[in-house]
Amino acid sequence: MEESVHIKGTIKRLVYHNEENGFVIARVDLQEPEKKETTVVGKMAAISIGETYQFKGKWNLDSRYGWQFNFDDYQIILPTTLEGVRRYLGSGLIKGVGPATANRIVEQFGEKTLEVIEDYPEKLNEVEGIAQKRIGLIKKSWQEQKEIKRVMLFLQSYKITTGYAVKIFKQYGSKAIEKLKENPYCLVDDIFGIGFKIADRIAQNLGIENDSPSRIRAGIKYCLNENAGQGHCFVYYDAIIKMTAELLGIAEDQVERECVFLDNSKEIIIEDNQVWLPQYFYAEKEVSQKIAGLIRFPQQLTQINVDLKIEQLEEKYKIKFATEQKKAIKEVLLHRVLILTGGPGTGKTTTTIGLIELFEDLGLKIVLAAPTGRAAKKLAEATRRTAKTIHRLLAYNPRERGFTKDEKNPIRADAIILDEVSMIDILLMNHLLKAVTENTFLILIGDIDQLPSVGPGNLLKDMIDSEVIPVIRLTHIFRQREKSLIVVNAHLVNQGKYPILKGKQERDFYFLKEEDPEKAAEKIIHLCTSRLPRSYHINPLRDIQILTPMYKGAVGADQLNQLMRNALNPDGKSLKYGHQQYKINDKVMQIRNNYDKEVFNGDIGNIKEINLEEQVIKVLFYSRIIEYDFSELNELVLAYAITVHKSQGSEYPVVVIPMLTQHFLLLQRNLLYTAITRARKMVIIVGTNKALWIAIKNNKTVKRNTFLRERLKKMVPLVT
Repeated sequence: MEESVHIKGTIKRLVYHNEENGFVIARVDLQEPEKKETTVVGKMAAISIGETYQFKGKWNLDSRYGWQFNFDDYQIILPTTLEGVRRYLGSGLIKGVGPATANRIVEQFGEKTLEVIEDYPEKLNEVEGIAQKRIGLIKKSWQEQKEIKRVMLFLQSYKITTGYAVKIFKQYGSKAIEKLKENPYCLVDDIFGIGFKIADRIAQNLGIENDSPSRIRAGIKYCLNENAGQGHCFVYYDAIIKMTAELLGIAEDQVERECVFLDNSKEIIIEDNQVWLPQYFYAEKEVSQKIAGLIRFPQQLTQINVDLKIEQLEEKYKIKFATEQKKAIKEVLLHRVLILTGGPGTGKTTTTIGLIELFEDLGLKIVLAAPTGRAAKKLAEATRRTAKTIHRLLAYNPRERGFTKDEKNPIRADAIILDEVSMIDILLMNHLLKAVTENTFLILIGDIDQLPSVGPGNLLKDMIDSEVIPVIRLTHIFRQREKSLIVVNAHLVNQGKYPILKGKQERDFYFLKEEDPEKAAEKIIHLCTSRLPRSYHINPLRDIQILTPMYKGAVGADQLNQLMRNALNPDGKSLKYGHQQYKINDKVMQIRNNYDKEVFNGDIGNIKEINLEEQVIKVLFYSRIIEYDFSELNELVLAYAITVHKSQGSEYPVVVIPMLTQHFLLLQRNLLYTAITRARKMVIIVGTNKALWIAIKNNKTVKRNTFLRERLKKMVPLVT
């Protein structure tokens, strides 16, 4: 591995400086022995022409810009020659001092110039043209620059990387040192990208003791957040005590003491042996209260001949509604809240259209929404009506970092139809229900057998299991869809039965046997890049999606992404940023909700432009170009292959699924079922019969710690 080297140079010209993330491209005059001009690239909290630095990093030959020095650490070196001091002061670094004034100051004080500005700034009135007002400006500017350097030197002395140091300084400014000395764990809450482990390393370098109260409190909240990342709304008390004690290497009674403190300060909530982060506790509580309120709101019977309406719909769409579909259309007039659930091919879309037309006949204003852009687009295409994402429906305001729609400014609608409800986590549902008035019809549509939401909660299952909300289950597979093995096999898998893998040549479901993981990966790449595009005339980027159970391993998302990129996008302009490499035309996925950009976890796009000068990447999501600063690239990952969890709410023409025993821990029935139901035209499974059978038989889904079902049950006396 190439070792880092040091160079010294004076800033001659700023090519680019992003003040938000500190990214800098600058031309510098190197000192001995090189004595030449070169380009340095890296991150700095502040930089001015004329300043001299020692940079630590590596030389890199850029195909477009030639040799550059990429630095990851730096230290300022105050100038030692009179010419250096003159250039330093005249660079624009100090407000009130230009090149002419700098010359006069140096001529007046010579080698003591910097000492005078630092310790005796009042002596500057001895210089011609410097009045008292300008002395105050010079003094203030000098102190500001000095403060930036003080903070940066402090952070770097404690082995905090320049990238994180820039983020910390941007967040806290001159108070950064005091803030970190007081509680370095505040970084976890305040700065995206700094988790507990990084903050803990910084704290250790600052001398924070292992049993420090601030460390233990941060550890408790970290463990709660880690569990939230796995879908849990709370953690049982004994479990959180043990988990935190093991993480921090301390005694359990020390954790218990700090749990009491956090509970008293309302930073966590302890109730009935359950430990909650407040946002999840109140979200569950408020969701149950709002649903109960909707259910008990008096329903006004409407004079409409529903049977006649159903006959008209059957004639219009040339279909025959099943008994359960007719029941759904009738039930909606009797209840404010209704859940419609069913698997693929059971007529959820047709029933939804029936409900929409019924509402339209009643003259009601209808709003259609889904949790993701992909799901909203699918809903709009199916119903031929406008559909929005929930975030757009709630009118997220980037400046306020919150939703515009709430209880004070509700959604103006008589009926709200939500699709893909299994994807909605408890926090988003709470935000939505706050904006729903009590006289609104709420129709919740989803497939109970799919994977639950990525975020905390198990909303659809909990609501159905509560038995408080009326539920219509669609089970009949319509005759016109029975020819599809995708639909048939999805239902077989869901029933714990082995899928049909043989049949007529033009079938839409295939199984390719391969036991060796590396050979399976090769087979998948050949399928996606050559065999399928050639045989079916499809676009491998747009029409094929690899869905894998996990990230690691020979057929995990990470490895398959690299192999797919090498095959489909080997050339072209690229950018290495951190551990990731990005290329123009790469297929990428957003991995966190970004309300400012209106792109959300799981959205897939293609890189259209990499601008090294402005340090931005432009990505096309559906019909929108979204711009990413380089500092935001940790929100994007390659998406030639994605995990099944990330595919929720999406549909792809062709889905390829690796299914091998090396994925043993994640082989589950609902995961396989979800993967199959993502396909519109074709499913191809590559793997072994054993792995496929393990997944089908494993119906022991991981139970999520939620309390919504019980909260809703407690509301039963209020709503009956």
